[in-house]
Amino acid sequence: MTCIAGVVAKGRVYLGGDSAGVGGYELTVRSDVKVFSNGPFLIGFTSSYRMGQLLQHAFSPPPPPRKPGALGRYMVVDFVDAVRAALKDKGWATKQSEQELGGTFLVGVAGHLFRLEADYQVGEARDGFDAVGCGSEAARGALFASWHLKPESRVRMALRAAERLSAGVRGPFRVVSG
Repeated sequence: MTCIAGVVAKGRVYLGGDSAGVGGYELTVRSDVKVFSNGPFLIGFTSSYRMGQLLQHAFSPPPPPRKPGALGRYMVVDFVDAVRAALKDKGWATKQSEQELGGTFLVGVAGHLFRLEADYQVGEARDGFDAVGCGSEAARGALFASWHLKPESRVRMALRAAERLSAGVRGPFRVVSG
């Protein structure tokens, strides 16, 4: 349970996350973060703190391409292959019906915001914003309605909306940009 919300504005990505660790009916407000930078990448995760810890501390993404128009292919092939290898190597990835599964997270790089799903598909919303986790619907609604605010304010508003409307989202909130 969580909410990660992101916005793209003027070539920068703003990514925010909450602090809830939820299991069943238990909630812990955690001090470790769900949004962070790893080299030129901003990453915000849901699914599992273990997955997020691996993405932060054990994942070495290959450098992004400099060639215009090559970022989409890079994310789908090179970035995902490196994520799969790191999660598998550290014992976190699973296999179900012969399909590898990871977790869900947002990645900001080079002024783009990508969503990676548990089946490793990569998507980029045309709207310039996205959110994942149990509070994602409230967050996306807030992001849609707050187009007139500054990017960090939009992300914080989205997280506050998710906290108000989802039992699995709690502050404090952290926002990173790059």
